[in-house]
Amino acid sequence: MAGSFPRRALISVSDKTGLAELAKGLNELGFEIVSTGGTRAFLQQQGAKVLDIAEYTGFPEIMDGRVKTLHPKVHGAILGRPNVPHHAEAIAAHGIIPFELVVVNLYPFEATIAKPGCTTEEAIENIDIGGPSMVRSAAKNHEHVGIVTCPSQYERVLTELRTGKLSHALRCELAAAAFACTARYDRAIADYMAGMVGKLVTEEVPEGVTVDAAKFPRVLHLDFERRMPLRYGENPHQAAAFFVERNANTSTLAAFEKLHGKELSYNNLLDLDSAMAIVREFEQPAAVVIKHNNPCGCAISETLSSAFEKAYAGDPVSAFGGIFSMNRVVDLATAEQLCLPDRFVEAIIAPGFTDEAFQALTTRPKWKNNVRLLRVNNWPASSSSTVASMDYRRVSGGLLVQTRDDIADPESEWKVVTSRQPTDAELRDLRFAWRLCKHVKSNAIVFAKDGAITGTGAGQMSRLDSSQIAAKKSSDRCRGGVVASDAFFPFRDGIDQAAKAGILAAIQPGGSRNDPEVIAAANEHGMTMIFTGRRHFKH
Repeated sequence: MAGSFPRRALISVSDKTGLAELAKGLNELGFEIVSTGGTRAFLQQQGAKVLDIAEYTGFPEIMDGRVKTLHPKVHGAILGRPNVPHHAEAIAAHGIIPFELVVVNLYPFEATIAKPGCTTEEAIENIDIGGPSMVRSAAKNHEHVGIVTCPSQYERVLTELRTGKLSHALRCELAAAAFACTARYDRAIADYMAGMVGKLVTEEVPEGVTVDAAKFPRVLHLDFERRMPLRYGENPHQAAAFFVERNANTSTLAAFEKLHGKELSYNNLLDLDSAMAIVREFEQPAAVVIKHNNPCGCAISETLSSAFEKAYAGDPVSAFGGIFSMNRVVDLATAEQLCLPDRFVEAIIAPGFTDEAFQALTTRPKWKNNVRLLRVNNWPASSSSTVASMDYRRVSGGLLVQTRDDIADPESEWKVVTSRQPTDAELRDLRFAWRLCKHVKSNAIVFAKDGAITGTGAGQMSRLDSSQIAAKKSSDRCRGGVVASDAFFPFRDGIDQAAKAGILAAIQPGGSRNDPEVIAAANEHGMTMIFTGRRHFKH
């Protein structure tokens, strides 16, 4: 194509990142650039040689720019195949000069609708029509046209053009990326429009089912990009990869930066996500130890090193080979605790590491080369600062979707149901244990004292089993402490077990038909008990 016609590139973009450098490189290679309103003005300001698209088509932009590239001389120059005789005849007859390169990115529809207060009119005006048409046309005709849809592609495109022309492999790759781009764009628009007309109709909701119609569309489209392959899945014989949401919240695991250590596995990321979720529940310095997706130790304190020391003491045996998280930058004092000879650390995620802490963790212990150190810069101050999103779980032949259990429980709804009121110290520990309990696999029982876990019972088939495990883990350390249960105690046996271990205060949702029996048991043991009115199962 380049040998038969002048080299031409069509450029029409919303995102001007790297555009000046691209245009300069194309001009140096002898390309004539054809462009539209805003893009043309930008390129001319940058000193690039640009031909206005209206000069090429002989037809002005009209209707506030809604109609500018929807013209036969534009799409003929994109879709035409000069090596096909009747195409060549049409090209010559209509004065069409084929485009060797089409550079287009689309109106920022998703960014627009994400802005607070975005109106329907603003959203509709940011639905690109000409852009996707040109992208799809160029991608279809990728045998003859290179389609560039992202600034990250500019450097590679220029590198190949400087050798002569784009390779077939790169044109195919660019075309695939272009179709993925328009598919994502159309999905975003379709989802938005579905919201305008109502995503669920009332008659589809069975009697007795409460559904927030604004959250669940009739058809669910998921859009995730592969960030990295993983070492393996839950087991070494399973392959795995980590995919992230487009425009994911920057305070989530999707934004982590690995500073040190070997590659991550599927289980590592599950545990790291759980660890982050727990420590961001607390405003005070907090540390957690995760083992098999459950906290075996967690604590809050005045300093991070003190919080970590208390957290590790929660279950030192289980902590070996655990995943750790802190809600403060890891300092040297905390790193010293981590580096003690009898400790083995798989991974740590935190807002950061001081230079001294990083040096200690990566040079002193035996596991120094392998420990994974991860940083999330935009660390949330608390769970309430995160953007609520959906939880997805695959089942055979389908997908379960629910809102995340990350809404704070209002203490105004809590009720003391026993004769004795909690002391200030007990109330502090009850708050701590309750926040933590929802992160433990059900049936979940958490024993705590002085802002630290003393024992956890997780994932058992009966609540009594979980209570017995928590008591065994705690030994005598829980005496004078508290117990939290993620769901109601169905019988008094759980309270009896807690009292036997020395627990003085309990917090649970309540709501069992046996509540009077459970309350009576607490009163018999001189315990205080709070009903929160909200369950926190985690299956």
